[in-house]
Amino acid sequence: MTTAAIRQKLYEYIRFADDKKVKAIYTVISDDANETAEWWEDKKLLEKVRRTDADMENGKDKGILWQEAKKQLSRRGKK
Repeated sequence: MTTAAIRQKLYEYIRFADDKKVKAIYTVISDDANETAEWWEDKKLLEKVRRTDADMENGKDKGILWQEAKKQLSRRGKK
């Protein structure tokens, strides 16, 4: 089953599930959902972004062009 099909099944299930089941599902995923949704509060991530930004501004990190990034990501997906 594709991820899209799973998402659709979950969406349909949650739409019609009773309150108790919806709360149970939320309890299972809440830590992960909050972690993903509140990335701006992740001090380690923000510090890494600041360091990378500073490195790019001062020329220490040259970065890469979007086209090159797409090529690299495409190659990773083929492994």
